Amino acid sequence: MTGNEYLMKNYAPMAVCFEKGDGAVLWDTNGKQYLDALSGIAVTSLGHNHPAVTRAISSQAGQLLHTSNLYSIGRQQQLSELLCKKAAMDKVFFANSGAEANEAAIKLARLYGHNQQIENPQIIVMEQSFHGRTLATLSATGNRKVQAGFEPLVQGFIRAPYNDIEAIRNIAKNNSNVVAILLEPVQGEGGVRIPDSDYLNQIREICDSNGWLMMLDEIQTGIGRTGKWFAYQHSAIKPDVITSAKALGNGVPIGACLARGQAAELFHPGHHGSTFGGNPLACAAAIAVIESIDNEALLARCTALSELLLTQFKAELEMLPGVKDIRAAGLLMGIELSEDCGELVAQALHNGLLINVTAGNVIRLLPPFVMTDEQAMQLVAETSRLIKAFLSQKQTA
Repeated sequence: MTGNEYLMKNYAPMAVCFEKGDGAVLWDTNGKQYLDALSGIAVTSLGHNHPAVTRAISSQAGQLLHTSNLYSIGRQQQLSELLCKKAAMDKVFFANSGAEANEAAIKLARLYGHNQQIENPQIIVMEQSFHGRTLATLSATGNRKVQAGFEPLVQGFIRAPYNDIEAIRNIAKNNSNVVAILLEPVQGEGGVRIPDSDYLNQIREICDSNGWLMMLDEIQTGIGRTGKWFAYQHSAIKPDVITSAKALGNGVPIGACLARGQAAELFHPGHHGSTFGGNPLACAAAIAVIESIDNEALLARCTALSELLLTQFKAELEMLPGVKDIRAAGLLMGIELSEDCGELVAQALHNGLLINVTAGNVIRLLPPFVMTDEQAMQLVAETSRLIKAFLSQKQTA
């Protein structure tokens, strides 16, 4: 494999290059087979080479790729209706990534504040959050490693501990410039942190009491990952703004910022835009994703597969010393250990399994919805074997 010397060193890729995939399985350039429990970091939820998505991309590529948003785009209009109905939102702006979708949400919040004559609008964001790597979204992110070296950061963010309602209430008492709260319903990069069941409901109440926008980053949790179209739908509330990306295109880059009510009416021509956002190819892929999730009952499959995996992992690992917690929001799963365990990623890869470790000590699993029961049992067996060997080694060291 050549050419790495011409790439900027943004990444430290492992020594494997995948050549093809099918469902939950990948093959590298040497023909070795791997079980994919990462889905390209929650992107390929329909698995690799999904026939409906492949057909949609191929068909659209043979017709029209791009015209720009100077003109009406039929596929974009079709997707906007589908997505807004699934999200219970009124309008959508299409971008190319999750970070861009979050940029749009941040701009909506600032515009909302300025329209109320608030000269220095502030957005409450959470510790250990992740919202992207553009200057505004890394400033919103609650992780110093992401921010280090890129100062001065964008101003206008107030940080609060995640899952701490009292901290937000205290901010509300002491700051009259707050215009919005931006948070993840489940913190993925932060360690698969699942808040209390009434957390979003209470945030909605605080936002309503203070006239703030409630904005949810559903980049990782949206498009079925938790067993609902969006994670907020497990509660009784509606946010004002939702951001989506990752699984929306099953690998084709697309992001979306959805809004309802007055938040949906804030943008006017000249306020925001994107050259590639919502182009015919990306929208065709996203339409195929949404229709396939419906046609194949994949929300129900996500829930059933989550229950199977959670039950089996708890049976294998729950009583082990060194396993702190096993938790899941649908197929966003975390196995928290008492030790940092980043080395397990390379060990799993060597054994033909793709997993991830986040927050240092949380094994994050993001399997595709199309993973079979047999593959799920393979995932449990191999991951459990790795964890047991790792913990045994640490105890004897």
